[in-house]
Amino acid sequence: MKRIALYPGTFDPITNGHLDIINRANAIFDGVIVAIADSKEKKPMFDLEARAFMVEKATRGMKDVSVVTFDTLLVDLAKKHNTNIIIRGLRAVSDFEYELQMSYANASLSPEVETVFLMPSLQNAFISSSIVRAILKHNGNASHLVSKEILPYLDKDANVLNT
Repeated sequence: MKRIALYPGTFDPITNGHLDIINRANAIFDGVIVAIADSKEKKPMFDLEARAFMVEKATRGMKDVSVVTFDTLLVDLAKKHNTNIIIRGLRAVSDFEYELQMSYANASLSPEVETVFLMPSLQNAFISSSIVRAILKHNGNASHLVSKEILPYLDKDANVLNT
């Protein structure tokens, strides 16, 4: 039986840190489903379709990686995809408390769900979508923080889905 891991997030936009976690998870499990949360309450910079498009572009060459979108409970999405493994990335100690609380909440809803925490490499440990968005907002260069595949879509005037 294949062991597939679910890697949820808003990916607004996907960063080199996210890609690092996907690669690490893919080395451990038989496949990774990148699950993009709608997360309207976070008021993302990019709409759900644009984020999915960019994640697909950034992961296109990765073996056994697929992309889905969702607006449900994460544990329900895990059941739908026949997995009980959730991957979460930890950059710093500050991430741990929030992620631990979320893993306990998921376990309370679905006790068979296991959360696996992975750390990115040191070079990607500081990267977050928030940092990328802040740089983009001020017309800065974020090319070292994201994959070259999505760079053309990060211009605030770009229409991601019509490029």
